[in-house]
This record gives sequence, structure tokens and C-alpha cells, in this order.
Amino acid sequence: MTMIEAQNITKTLTGRPILNGVSFEVEEGEIFALLGPNGAGKTTTLKILLGLLKPTSGQALVFGKPLGDNDDLRRRVGVLLEHDGLYESLSAYENLNYYAQIYHLSDSQAKIMTLLDDVGLSDRRESRVSELSKGMKRRLALARSIIHDPDVLFYDEPSSGLDPEAQKMVRDLILYLAQEKGRTIFLNSHDLDEVQRVCSKIAILQRGEIKAYDTLDNFRSTFSTHTVEIVLTDEKEAMKAQTLLLSSAYVSTCERDGAKLLATITDGKPSTLLNALTNGSIQVEEVRTVTKSVEDIYLTVVNHSEGRL
Repeated sequence: MTMIEAQNITKTLTGRPILNGVSFEVEEGEIFALLGPNGAGKTTTLKILLGLLKPTSGQALVFGKPLGDNDDLRRRVGVLLEHDGLYESLSAYENLNYYAQIYHLSDSQAKIMTLLDDVGLSDRRESRVSELSKGMKRRLALARSIIHDPDVLFYDEPSSGLDPEAQKMVRDLILYLAQEKGRTIFLNSHDLDEVQRVCSKIAILQRGEIKAYDTLDNFRSTFSTHTVEIVLTDEKEAMKAQTLLLSSAYVSTCERDGAKLLATITDGKPSTLLNALTNGSIQVEEVRTVTKSVEDIYLTVVNHSEGRL
């Protein structure tokens, strides 16, 4: 079931195009990340999905309908934007209790204590928000976003300002919400390591346009099939092997590092390289396809769209 859908969204502000034909879908239970450099239009896209901005054209749908004019649907959504939405003069507990009352939650005390424990703030429940560190505030804001058990979560840089231990806590919470609770999660993030660890689908936004959009598995398959690592038995044969591979029509680049070669192939399979080296009397210890990271994929797409590749 499609939970979030952008249908050919465009947005123009003061005559300047911000978004141009942005389209993607997020299915129930998926963790989706919208990636892109600063100024690409990620926050504008998020605000349009939330109904905080109206698109110039196209549609932004959550649960199959626009969120902006539907109070019942908005209650099924949890949101964490750049600002945490917390009240500085209230304690951590009082902040969560305030939002529990807004959503008319029953047995809110037990739920609040559980959430504070989940985000590592049970010992600071009586502390005013003004006394908390930036990372603690972010963790409390995450608890706020899920206090009403929303079906869909929109997170803008959820790990911003957190130390490594807290970042792991956020990742674990996001995975738990998706995998155990079946929640659908939309992320805007610059943390590519976080995206790689938790997301199942990504879209890369550049200058207001979607330049790439697919599941992470498909991205890795597409980008990784072209790079092969070869480990030779004898380092002395590395230069000979490099020369042999570069003379092949199906190898575009080949870098040498000791007994290892990293080759980019334009045609054929890794086994083709193995056969070529074997026929050249070069002994090979291992041949494997290199799996590209999200960072590698992201930089390749962005650089290509900027004409730098």
C-alpha cells in the first residue's frame, strides 16, 4: 500500500523554480530517504508533503489524500523538523504530557515513562528543556513525535546534534518502528551512513529534480557490477596485470595498490577479467565485485548531474 506519494510536484517562489516534476512513492513499512545537497529542495518537498506549503502544480498525498486540509489524517502523522517543537520552560515529562493531552491519550503516564526510557532520558524527566543539551532535546523531540503512535513519520535530520551513542539509539528506534511496528518513515538526511544502515529506498534530489530513485538493493546492484577488486598471488605481477587489463576493450580504468587491482568494467563479468589474467599466466588469489556505499552512489549521481563525470 502506498502511504506517501509525490505526483509531478513543481514549486516556484518569487518566479524562481524550486522543484521541477518531483515524483516518488513510499510504501507501507518502508524507510525512505530523500537525499541531496543544500538548496536541492528537500525541505520544500517535505513541507509540501506535510501540507505546510502548497505546490505550484502536482499533488502531494499521504494516505492517498493531501494532508493540509485533513485534521484526522494529520493525527496519524508524526513530525520532527529542524525545530524540536518543545517548550523550554516545561520539564521533559511535562512536554510529553502536554502533547499526550493534545492527542487525548489514555494512560499517558505509563507511556511517557516508557518513551523517556526508550530515548535515554528517564533520569532527566524533571529537568526543564532549557537545562538539556542539544542532543537531549533532539531525543526528547523524537519521543514527542511518536507519543500518539502515528502510522507515518516525517523526520528532518533526526540525528542532528547527537553523539555516536545517541545516533545509534535513533537508528535502532527507526528500525524498530518500521520493522516491528510497521510504521512508514520519511527521512531528510545528510548522514549517509545513517541512510545506509536503515533505509530501504532512496531518492536523490538535485537542483529541484529527482536524479535517481530506487531501492537501495537495486542501487547497489546497478552501481556495484562495474567495479571489481582483484587480489594477485604475487605483487610483482601487479604492473603486468594492470597493463593487460587496461589493454582490454571492456576495462575503462584500473588502479593498482600492492597486490590489489581495482578495475572498472564497461562490459562483461568479473569472470572475464579472471580469464584474461589466467590466459596471461598471472596467478589470481581472489576476484570480487565491489559493493558501493550510499556515499559512493550519492556522489556519483550528484557529480554526473553536475557534469563532473
